[in-house]
Amino acid sequence: MWETLLKVVAVYLSSAVKFILGPGVGLAERLHFATTVIATIAGMMTTVVCITYFGGWLRKRFGKKKTKLFRSAEERRRRERWKKYGLVGIAALTPVILTPIGGTLLAVSSGSPRQKILLYMLVSATGWALIFTSVFYFFGEKVLPEFMR
Repeated sequence: MWETLLKVVAVYLSSAVKFILGPGVGLAERLHFATTVIATIAGMMTTVVCITYFGGWLRKRFGKKKTKLFRSAEERRRRERWKKYGLVGIAALTPVILTPIGGTLLAVSSGSPRQKILLYMLVSATGWALIFTSVFYFFGEKVLPEFMR
């Protein structure tokens, strides 16, 4: 039992730092599919919750002061992109490209409400955890035979 718990903690901690590591570690440790998915989601969401609730404090303490917004054409384009994709885009890309830390910092720095950040990140983490874990578990042994030994 303790061995299994330590394996789950390894998945949890690795996905708290870099999301895609969770399913890989779960496969390498030969954990059950559902256990890997749940530990991966829990790892990312722990990071998201911590940064969401302490991110405002960090921004006040270390952030730069706001200046006039969108003075140039490039800044206007950024504003338009934010309006088009916004928090949903950040949440969708966090497990794939960004890390849970980086994606959450970006979401918090945008000034989005905490509840929306948590909800969108949870939906994204759940979807990507199912996708990544499925890919690793169904194709991992064929694609990564040396990794499995």
